[in-house]
Formats: sequence, structure tokens, C-alpha cells
Amino acid sequence: QVRLVESGGGLVQPGDSLRLSCAASGRTFRRFNVAWFRQAPGKEREFVAGVSWSGGASRYADSVKGRFTISKDNSKNTVYLQMNSLKPEDTALYYCAADMSYSGTNYESYSYWGQGTQVTVSS
Repeated sequence: QVRLVESGGGLVQPGDSLRLSCAASGRTFRRFNVAWFRQAPGKEREFVAGVSWSGGASRYADSVKGRFTISKDNSKNTVYLQMNSLKPEDTALYYCAADMSYSGTNYESYSYWGQGTQVTVSS
């Protein structure tokens, strides 16, 4: 069992940066692949970034590639999403998700979810 708690969201201006954190409970977290998804009002939940259980491999949605960086610190049971050059279209509720077997972009395949943290980018 893994419990995920996101933090770090907020209201920022276009071009600013934020770092989201996903803190996990459970001794086996180091074995989990983790991803960040986001959902804007009226839109489907979409994949943002994912990292393998070891932290050695990552992938990104085209819309955030070059601006966002995902990292996993197994010693702290935490996954981070560094978001730079934020745009208004990045505004959404951001969720982290974890799964021991799956590491793709389909949100329905992840077993564990946090409650989300709101990111609003507006001038």
C-alpha cells in the first residue's frame, strides 16, 4: 500500500517556476514507477511526466518537454516535478500516481493516486 501526498502548487505568473513534490508513505515506494498527470476544468486527465522506479528513466509529454523535469529521490520517498517557463495552459490540478508494474501514459493503469495540488498560471 502506498499513500501519496502532493504539495507545492500555487498561483504564479507566466514565465515563473514551481516545484511540485509527491511524498509517499510505505517502505516499498522505491519499487514504484511514478508519474505526474494534470487535469484542467472540462478536460481529460493528461500525462505530464513519468519516472521509472530507479529514477533512471523518464518521459515527458511533448507540451512540457524542455520545461519540466521529473526526479525521484528514493531516500526521501519523494518525487519532484520542477516546472519552469510556466504558461497559462499549464493551469490545472496536478496529481501524482504510482504503480509497481506500469510506467506508461495511461492514467487508468496506475494503482495509487494523490489528491492533487492546484497550479494556476495567470498574469
